Amino acid sequence: MTNAIIIYLVTVNIVAFAAYGIDKLKAKAGAWRISEATLLLLAAIGGALGAWLGMQLFRHKTQHLKFKYGVPALLLAWIAIGIYFLK
Repeated sequence: MTNAIIIYLVTVNIVAFAAYGIDKLKAKAGAWRISEATLLLLAAIGGALGAWLGMQLFRHKTQHLKFKYGVPALLLAWIAIGIYFLK
């Protein structure tokens, strides 16, 4: 069970990171974008670290308050969940 959870979290974080990068490229190109709801959902379902790293590396969504504060809050929540279950 633990391996499945680790694989899930790694996968969702990679997907979240990639989604932020892809959305940034699409924003620059003026193309169809990934919705903000989808980007936040990826963070909420366990991809908060990947989302935060994507925000920082790609300098994307860093000025939007729901991302600026929401993604770090979700990251802290996931860290707290991890600490709780590791004990």
